[in-house]
Amino acid sequence: MKDYLAKALVYSGYIRAYAVNATATIAEAQKRHDTWHSSSAALGRAMIGTMLLSNSGLKGEDERLTVKIQGDGLGGAIIIDGDAKGNVKGYIQNSHVSIPLNGDGKIDVRGVVGTNGVLTVIKDLGLKEPFSGQVPLVSGELGDDFTYYLASSEQIPSAVGLSVLVDKDETIKAAGGFMIQVMPGADEEVISDLETRLANLPRVSDLIDAGKTPEELLEIIFEGQPIMFLEEVPVQFKCDCSKEKFSQALITLGSHELQLMIEEDHGAETVCSFCNNKYYFDEEDLRALQQEIVGGQA
Repeated sequence: MKDYLAKALVYSGYIRAYAVNATATIAEAQKRHDTWHSSSAALGRAMIGTMLLSNSGLKGEDERLTVKIQGDGLGGAIIIDGDAKGNVKGYIQNSHVSIPLNGDGKIDVRGVVGTNGVLTVIKDLGLKEPFSGQVPLVSGELGDDFTYYLASSEQIPSAVGLSVLVDKDETIKAAGGFMIQVMPGADEEVISDLETRLANLPRVSDLIDAGKTPEELLEIIFEGQPIMFLEEVPVQFKCDCSKEKFSQALITLGSHELQLMIEEDHGAETVCSFCNNKYYFDEEDLRALQQEIVGGQA
């Protein structure tokens, strides 16, 4: 089944709803970073949350959103970057975290993320200064943390569900999530009905594993209510790194540092944190960068 996000309106437009199947996307991240099951679940949930935020809060082609989760858990920092076109990339500082299941028999994401720390969202909307919002972590399970961010920083009452099912061989069996947002003017009866529905919802990754589409996830949540489906957005792991971008980063080190690399290492290898792609610069490449520095100073 392909990865995509579905957008919809419910309750006469007073509820905005999003659901996503991100199984292949999270599987790609797991392979690239060789994450173990606890890290996979934390990284996957953070990526799914970022996809949902990006596709609800960004409009323009060039707008981007970065989520930084910096807690005191075993996984260290988690950094995710996404856009409104469904592209997402990300990494977790400690990819090899494998801890026992929690008391509910589920992957202990809280142990990976931690409970003391912050969730920061930075939106680059093409303006002079990016918009930045930050909230303390409230649970470390991430769904609650994204929910709290939306309510506190963006004043949008929401419910966010994030779920990753990891197989015994560390591969990703299913991954996805939903985001429900309450628009101004929604009455208390609608909100109460929504809370009851979400309290009885099966785990999202189990529904995806059973073959349910994003539209069917929303139909399960809002059973009996008419749903207006708006659009589908394909989602995928995509990194925009390149050797050219790393060239510019190396230039900022200065000619002296580049000379040391030539003399001591006879080259340089750079690695992208987001996707683990490697770019090698031999002595000739580094000398060419030195010439760019000299040329720029002329």
